[in-house]
Amino acid sequence: MKIGIIGAGNIGGNLTRRLTALGHDVSVANSRGPHTLAALAEETGATPVTAAEAARGAEVVVVTVPLKAVPDLPSGLLDGAAPAVAVIDTGNYYPRQRDGRIDAIEDEGLTESRWTERQIGHPVVKAFNGTYAQDILDGPRPAGDPERLALPVAGDDEDAKRRVRDLIEEMGFDTVDAGGIDDSWRQQPGTPVYGLRAGVEEVAKALAEASPERPDDFRA
Repeated sequence: MKIGIIGAGNIGGNLTRRLTALGHDVSVANSRGPHTLAALAEETGATPVTAAEAARGAEVVVVTVPLKAVPDLPSGLLDGAAPAVAVIDTGNYYPRQRDGRIDAIEDEGLTESRWTERQIGHPVVKAFNGTYAQDILDGPRPAGDPERLALPVAGDDEDAKRRVRDLIEEMGFDTVDAGGIDDSWRQQPGTPVYGLRAGVEEVAKALAEASPERPDDFRA
C-alpha cells in the first residue's frame, strides 16, 4: 500500500519504521525539508519528500504534526492522493504546553479532529493520538495474544475507518471502534483511554467512562 506520512517526530518516525518493515511504500515529510530526513530514509527505505508531495498517489495519509501547525500545511494537500484516500489524524490539543488557544475548540466545543478536518478540507480517522511512540515498535503482538494492545479508532467514513483498522491490526494491534469524529472526545488527552496500554475490553470500558468535559489541564 502507498502511504504518506506528514510529520517525522516520535509518532511519525516510528510509523515510518513499522510500516516500511511490513512492506508498505512509504513517503515521509516534515516541516524542515526532505534533506533532513536522509537518516530515516536510509534506515527504513522510505522516500523523503516535501509535505506537498507526501499524499501523491497515497491510499492512506497520516497527519502527525502539532495541532498549531495544521493550518500551515500546503493548500490542496490531498489533491493528488488516491481516490477515497483515508486520512489518519494523530493530533492532540495541548493549549498550555504547545498549541496556544484555538477558539473553535475552546468556544464551539469542536473535537480536535473535527477542527483538523476543517483545516485540511477532508474527513479524518482519529488514531494513534494516545499511543506511546515506542509501543509502535515494541508493542505488536500476533492476533489472539492475551497481551495484544488495542487502540481506539474514531471516524465518520466507515470505509476509511475499516481500512485504518485493518492497517492497525496488520501492525500487530487490536482496534476498538470509538464512534464518529464528534465522539472522538472520548480519546482526547485527559480521558481514561488516553495513554492506556490495555486490551479490547479495557479500552472499550475506558471509552465508555469518558467525560465530555475537557480537563482544565487541557484547556487554554
